[in-house]
Amino acid sequence: MPSLHSGEQPPRKPRVAVVFGGRSSEHAISVLTAGAVLRAIDRTKYDVLPIGITTDGRWALTADDPERMAIADRALPSVEQLTESPEGTVVLPVDPASREVVYTEPGSVPKALGEVDVVFPVLHGPYGEDGTLQGLLELSGVPYVGAGVLASAVGMDKEYMKRVFASFGLPVGPYEVIRPREWERDPAAARKKVVDFAAEHGWPVFVKPARAGSSMGISKVDDLSGLDEAMEEARRHDPKVIVEALLSGREIECGVLEFEDGPRASVPAWIPPVTAHDFYDFEAKYIDSAEGVVPAPLTAEETAEVQRLAIAAFEAASCEGLVRADFFLTDEGEFVINEINTMPGFTPISMYPRMWQESGVSYPELIDRLLQAALRRSTGLR
Repeated sequence: MPSLHSGEQPPRKPRVAVVFGGRSSEHAISVLTAGAVLRAIDRTKYDVLPIGITTDGRWALTADDPERMAIADRALPSVEQLTESPEGTVVLPVDPASREVVYTEPGSVPKALGEVDVVFPVLHGPYGEDGTLQGLLELSGVPYVGAGVLASAVGMDKEYMKRVFASFGLPVGPYEVIRPREWERDPAAARKKVVDFAAEHGWPVFVKPARAGSSMGISKVDDLSGLDEAMEEARRHDPKVIVEALLSGREIECGVLEFEDGPRASVPAWIPPVTAHDFYDFEAKYIDSAEGVVPAPLTAEETAEVQRLAIAAFEAASCEGLVRADFFLTDEGEFVINEINTMPGFTPISMYPRMWQESGVSYPELIDRLLQAALRRSTGLR
């Protein structure tokens, strides 16, 4: 290996800003994801700058301390626990000609934190996974991991996601949407929409925030008497609510990862019924850590079909980088796509990394592939 000439500096490693936390109800899940990513990034290959977004939206310089980004005694972590200063703010560049990140505190001279080459936005939910952060990064000219503005927005809004999938001929289940003004102006008419929907498709129904994830705010409603409470729970997370019919069958997930030659699908996973919970809700996923089965017990034909549909969903929504696609395999033997996640849970025990581990891509390699893909990709129209 040739030696460096006198005074010559070694090549600078790409600088990764891991951005996490955020204003959504999935704040803590994002912190968990960030902790896992920070542990696994190859520090010999990348320099890392952790940036946490507090629950009130302040961008904060945080400790690079993954051990504090974990569930402790069933208590969820937050960015506020990790900030270097309660008032300091990190500012991304708004000039595409500069990638210099600045840190400011009241009464102090702004401090340059150096340039950032790529952002790994491990945010879940609104104000991070929904195209808003992606739009900011596009304006700033900073490359980033994952889906762009449109795909992020489509992947966040369950109504428009289903509309896009249906327009591409992908199988979606029955659903109804209750918009904010409908519930606020005429709740009786909104209730009738749900009753009519249930009359056609049967009780129970699932009442969900239209733009949330991690099973936040979801209720299984067995009859009209439980509807109002379920609506209010969903509306705590999002004023727009989606109502879905029960699909009887198995829950199957499949990961999609973009390689140099295009997207590929992982082996799928099966989410068995959780006996201690009415459905696969937040506590089952994150507190009690319900175990999925990887690979899923499917026939070769079923595996090939769900992989085909996962890639088709990735392409239909114009996704980039990664997606976890969630399906039901109905009792009639048909796959129905439920939703995609453009930034799925990313801890080593999360389903997306586990599916790729079983497909031959380790967790550190998965992160490296995503970062390298983002560094190759330009911002702007593409």
